[in-house]
Amino acid sequence: MNEINITAKLFLLLGSANAMLAVILGAFGAHSLKSRLDEAMLNVYQTGVQYHFYHALGLILVGIIALNIPINIWIKNSGWMMFFGIILFSGSLYLLSILNIRWLGVITPFGGLLFILAWLSLCIAIFKH
Repeated sequence: MNEINITAKLFLLLGSANAMLAVILGAFGAHSLKSRLDEAMLNVYQTGVQYHFYHALGLILVGIIALNIPINIWIKNSGWMMFFGIILFSGSLYLLSILNIRWLGVITPFGGLLFILAWLSLCIAIFKH
């Protein structure tokens, strides 16, 4: 059996762990926060969960692609930007909705920008292959 490369393994693990976390946080929101948050804040929370899960799958995709093309800086950047995008985008939305700390909304667009740049970086990685 071939040994999996470290970059692929890292992003497959990060993606799987984040997918699990997104499911846990989604269930927490649906069952525990539904009665505690107003509809607007519940929607903010659910947006965080939705993008968290999309980009957890994106991390898994980066790991799969890293198994099949030579590792380069574009692949690594894509994975790291997705990971930190989850923290900034989804994390800020989770905290904003639960703690009602409005200034956290300033952080959210930076996470969104990281998501965009992550997908662009993945496109470049694939194009250069």
